Amino acid sequence: MADSAIRFGIIGCAEIARKVSRAINLAPNAKLAAVGSRSHEKAARFAAENNFPSDAKIYGSYEALLDDPNVDAVYVPLPTSLHVRWAVLAAQKKKHLLLEKPVALNALEFDAIVEACESNGVQFMDGTMWMHNPRTAKMKEFLSDTQRFGQLKSIQSIFTFAADPDFLKNDIRVKPDLDAHGALGDAGWYCIRSILWVADYELPKTVIALHGAILNDVGVILSCGASLHWDDGKVATFHCSFLSHLTMDTTAIGTKGTLHLHDFVIPFQEKEASFSAGTECWFDELVSGWATPPSKHIVTTDLPQEVHMVKEFASLVEAIKAKGLKPEKKWPAISRKTQLVLDAVKASIQKGFEPVEVGN
Repeated sequence: MADSAIRFGIIGCAEIARKVSRAINLAPNAKLAAVGSRSHEKAARFAAENNFPSDAKIYGSYEALLDDPNVDAVYVPLPTSLHVRWAVLAAQKKKHLLLEKPVALNALEFDAIVEACESNGVQFMDGTMWMHNPRTAKMKEFLSDTQRFGQLKSIQSIFTFAADPDFLKNDIRVKPDLDAHGALGDAGWYCIRSILWVADYELPKTVIALHGAILNDVGVILSCGASLHWDDGKVATFHCSFLSHLTMDTTAIGTKGTLHLHDFVIPFQEKEASFSAGTECWFDELVSGWATPPSKHIVTTDLPQEVHMVKEFASLVEAIKAKGLKPEKKWPAISRKTQLVLDAVKASIQKGFEPVEVGN
């Protein structure tokens, strides 16, 4: 481990924190330095079960971890309702912030978090892991190629999984006081991000939530969808749900080509990911098959996508620490656009599926 490795503290012992702890251990420029929970016993158990080094600090409160001068950055996997409080405090304590998605309950809270990061000179990044998979950059090459893909016309994105009865009753993602966005915040965040990624982060003009949204008895979204509309005629749709079989599809259609992938959030295999790309496909002479079918592209990687995320975040932090560079603004800008679309979809559901203009 290099002396320059960024020292991470983890605030909270959520299930997803196990995956990110492993990623920090595997990243060549990062180190697990501390974990904090509301109880010392829980933090100690988490550290023991997730291969924390022997010199890692164990804290029985979030505040104590944030006061540790040997922690450079924090990963925060707390419920969304707690993000604004602890993310702002982390920034004020000069801790660089890797924050789990969805980032906030609304754009107002989001802006409070990012303003705290900017005013304290710390890096912000959300935990959308697939953005850092090498496959993502390779797919962007295809989408950006006007000869192979052409002009973007439409996008479809789906992320669903069939949650068990215990999840639907007890998980924080179905509790209005913890993660009030429900499936929209958990799975829908990924769909919205994939749409914006394909569209080069051009915000749609309006969104319309699709009829058929399902809410639980306390008003948390279990399943929903929406259409997104741009002034130039582009259109996108997405569907997210806790009530349907595991599906992670994204399709982007241009005037000359089509991109398909079926595992966009979590690849079927940790170190190998594929996508389908078709250019000027057409039928054979008898229209009994395709004369030019799409081609399959496989992208391999030595590191899982969550390790690439940690590695990139740690590199940005190191540039700030060692070279005095300013925090990278790309990541908060992308996150904010995702939040704006999410807010608009939720507003459309609450307004009876009426069109809602996306904020700025």
